[in-house]
Amino acid sequence: MTDLETPMAVPRAPALRRAAPALLGYAAVRALGLAVLAGWSAARGKSGYTLLTARWDSLWYTRVAELGYGYEVRLPNGDVHSNLAFFPLLPWLERLLHALAPLSYADAGFAVSLLASLAAAWGIFAVTDVVYGPRVGVCAVLLWAVLPVGIVQSMAYSESLFTALAAWSLYAVLTGRWVTAGVLAALAGLTRPVGLAVVAAVWTAGVVSFVRDRSSGARDGGADRPGGARDDERAPEVSSAARARRVPQATGAPHAPRAPHVTITGAPPWRRALGMLLAPLGTAAYVLWVGHRTGRGPLGYLDVQAGWRNGFDGGYAFARFAADKFTSFPSALAGAGLILGVGLLLWLYVIGVRRRQPLPLLVYTGVVLALALCASSYFGSKPRLLLPAFPLLLPLAQALARLRTGRSALVTAGVAVASAIYGAFWLNGSGPP
Repeated sequence: MTDLETPMAVPRAPALRRAAPALLGYAAVRALGLAVLAGWSAARGKSGYTLLTARWDSLWYTRVAELGYGYEVRLPNGDVHSNLAFFPLLPWLERLLHALAPLSYADAGFAVSLLASLAAAWGIFAVTDVVYGPRVGVCAVLLWAVLPVGIVQSMAYSESLFTALAAWSLYAVLTGRWVTAGVLAALAGLTRPVGLAVVAAVWTAGVVSFVRDRSSGARDGGADRPGGARDDERAPEVSSAARARRVPQATGAPHAPRAPHVTITGAPPWRRALGMLLAPLGTAAYVLWVGHRTGRGPLGYLDVQAGWRNGFDGGYAFARFAADKFTSFPSALAGAGLILGVGLLLWLYVIGVRRRQPLPLLVYTGVVLALALCASSYFGSKPRLLLPAFPLLLPLAQALARLRTGRSALVTAGVAVASAIYGAFWLNGSGPP
């Protein structure tokens, strides 16, 4: 599905300077969203800051940070909402920042999210830059910023933290830093259940690299052949022809370039094996700890999620939810919108496959999509659950990058304003659970 032959380039320009346009653009979009939220909330007699830090899941995270695990709410219908459903890395960071600075737990959660969102934007740029070049990288970051539910990136939630860890783990895989990839994947596994997507990407890339080494044998010199990047080395530049293929020109060219072929070996076998062993430790440790604490064994975490009516049913509940929308005319429009939205997600994924995105990105995105769309969770939360699936934006980023700079900036600004207004309306209404 993805050819694995030519090594990925690690850009030679200083990383922060290279990412600066993307980060400045991202910060501007998020500042606009926060300003609109503050004004909209004030007009309704509410606090925008409270909506970001002390509502819905953010309250559960701060409670874990302050009091630890063990709190639960029993609902009249018999459901049990336990804070064991919330993975521990964000509360740990909130507790650490609260201890180091004069911040409340809610303030600490907001600070972590702001910093993590910038780290996520940088990671998205780094991944896209190494595959398609800096212009597409900037566009990918801006598209992630202007998503309709992009305001969640500034909430005291774990989406930004997880996306940052996932993006940098994927970048480490693409550039041959296997131990780093494994450590970041383990941390992602301590952040959200969807950390399994990062683990799957690391493991798939590792297995493919070992299979290729075995098939190539002495002919290619195994994992130590020239061109592989180690954890302490930079990968060499790709050829000028490969780089030319992946940098879109702002001339309205009708066909987007495919991703350059990429090797995902980049380290001696022991480094790859160590990275693969480290990757699942975060998820496994927390799930096993919950099972021990509840006395229900390895499946204890699934029981905790069942108390929240969360589970994996292959998309059956989501399909029924969409079908029920067609029982009356006004709601039928919402049902049609849901179908079109899911169709768009699948279409973008297929485009990524056809353009030969690197295999780790395809595996990661596929697992995020499957877990978000096929879970029987609260359906209003699905858009924010899809926030980490940033590789879906790469085909759109390529299209945006092919526009002239002025037109691209105009389109992005218009969508940013619409996103800011929608985010303020959403949080002042139903909002995320």
